Amino acid sequence: MTLRGNLFIKIFIAFWLVTISILGSWMLSSHYFESQPPQRELSGSKITELPHRFLLPIIYNLQNLEDEALAMAVDDVRTRHEVEIYLVDNDNTDLLGRKIPHAVQRVARKLQGGRRRAFLNTPQEHLVAHALYRPQQGLVRAVFVLPARSGAILTALSGSVWLRIGLAVFVSGLVCFGLSKLMTNRLKALQLASRRLANGELDTRLQVRDRGGDETDELARDFNSMAEQLQQRIQAQKRLLGDVSHELRSPLARLRIALALAQVKPGNGPEYLQRIEREAERLEELIGQLLSTQAEDLVLDAHMDLVPLLNQLCKDANFEGQIDCKQITLTADTEEAIVASSTDLLRKCFENILRNALHHTADNSPVSVSLTSTGDNYQIVIEDQGPGVPDDELDSIFGEFFRVDTARSRESGGYGLGLAIARRAIRQHGGDVTAENTATGLRVTVHLPAHGQ
Repeated sequence: MTLRGNLFIKIFIAFWLVTISILGSWMLSSHYFESQPPQRELSGSKITELPHRFLLPIIYNLQNLEDEALAMAVDDVRTRHEVEIYLVDNDNTDLLGRKIPHAVQRVARKLQGGRRRAFLNTPQEHLVAHALYRPQQGLVRAVFVLPARSGAILTALSGSVWLRIGLAVFVSGLVCFGLSKLMTNRLKALQLASRRLANGELDTRLQVRDRGGDETDELARDFNSMAEQLQQRIQAQKRLLGDVSHELRSPLARLRIALALAQVKPGNGPEYLQRIEREAERLEELIGQLLSTQAEDLVLDAHMDLVPLLNQLCKDANFEGQIDCKQITLTADTEEAIVASSTDLLRKCFENILRNALHHTADNSPVSVSLTSTGDNYQIVIEDQGPGVPDDELDSIFGEFFRVDTARSRESGGYGLGLAIARRAIRQHGGDVTAENTATGLRVTVHLPAHGQ
């Protein structure tokens, strides 16, 4: 589990960041405003309040610093905060020897009579005076001179704790919005893609990296895989429906013609009845093969030995191929190959593959069949000496109604269902079948799990 590839970690970090943003924005804003000159306090609206936090440490220093350090402290406040400080003694002179402005004198005089604080506002500046006591000089009036500022927002934030809370909530809201948008974008895209797929847009796909990412990336890849399989299945069903319609049309047309001729020429009725019987048998055979290709999962409640099965099928195929001097040879590295089966489904499967190889192998050429044991599986290889199949159609030959030579007649080429039935049967037995071209023909390889595996 990595930080980058786990949605739980991302959500955890998101909540953590929101908490940090709230606390951080609150602490920073509080520290900032409490370290700034007291704009609202200097307005004189609340003269009875205690001195602002900004003033408290300065007042403390002004009372306790030695004379030589006093000038440095006053200069530091002027440099950092643009606040001028005058220290007026009982003789109305500045302790640092500076000329006292008229406004400073006015606010300093307000401290007479035992008052501790006084305020004075002018268009250019705000003045606040505090009475303090220095051991060397006794009573001293400290006058703070601040320039008037027009920052209404900063002034409001400085004077209201609720506004600072609102600022923290606003900042956390922005962080939450960004994180939520980031995390839900992929889910929103998945929702829209699902709707398009449900509306029939089968080519709908999500943009996602091939590997890595978090759970949303995995979900997007699974969606793309599902959409692709769904598109292939639906397209295959459409092709199957078209092929079935095409295959049924010819025998039905011949049936109609035979019936019409039997009515026109009653004397040839037996001949036309035989034709009708042949076409009906072909329809029955085609429907039976179609049902075999579309059969659902079956129960493997029997056992079969592949060695005698293949031996018998090869003998039957040799009997059929002797007219064209075609021969099938069987080699096996084991005397017994037991697999789970159901009725005679595997017999039909291998019979279809062998008959297909026998049909396409050249005259006077062999078809080789080999059975080998590979641990928990049996491998059966059927190789002919025919023309092979185009490389881009090697997987298609196991589809319904597929023919490499589309011009071949149904009389000689069958319905193109034999290999489709074989693949479905083998997969229902837990195995797989593949085809590949060789230098001399086509090789079909079947893998079946051994009994008990």
